[in-house]
Amino acid sequence: VSLCRYALLQDPPGPLHPSSGKEVPGVWQEAVDSITHMAYVTDASWELLAHNEPFAAMFPDGRVPTNTMRWMLLDRGGREHLTDWRDAWAPMVLPQLRAALMARPDDDILRRIEKEVLADPELAHLYDVDGALIHPDGHERPLRHAVHGLGWVSICAAQPMTAPGARLFILIYHAGTERRHTRAPMLRAV
Repeated sequence: VSLCRYALLQDPPGPLHPSSGKEVPGVWQEAVDSITHMAYVTDASWELLAHNEPFAAMFPDGRVPTNTMRWMLLDRGGREHLTDWRDAWAPMVLPQLRAALMARPDDDILRRIEKEVLADPELAHLYDVDGALIHPDGHERPLRHAVHGLGWVSICAAQPMTAPGARLFILIYHAGTERRHTRAPMLRAV
């Protein structure tokens, strides 16, 4: 990583070893548990590594998906809970799949998800539309929460430094069918 940063002025273009981005230190579970909003950590293949109880409560039976990318794109329950799935979710998630595959072209899990996406007529069409979004940090999207009902989530996304490609997501829920809450302004140092 240091060599790439010094020589190329950037992080490595892909994983440096097979477990890169596939594991995070165990303390991440404790960190996620301490967050009061819905929170979870995925690896570079979008496999769920850690989540808290508020996140599990979003699902009708409390059972969280094993792969959040597959759930968001291909699971019927995902399409029901991610309201306005066709316009607010799928077009924003598909470019993230494409970007993950660019960084990890040999990732079997991501390739299987892509294969399933291409076999789905609606998703295949959307996947062909070139999108530039590669992360959802700061986005707001509609959601049906199993306990709280219809609302919006503000998405905070970050990457654990020891696991390139892994992600921490914090979903801040706001009840209501319309965005009535005030968006917080950008934070800047004084």
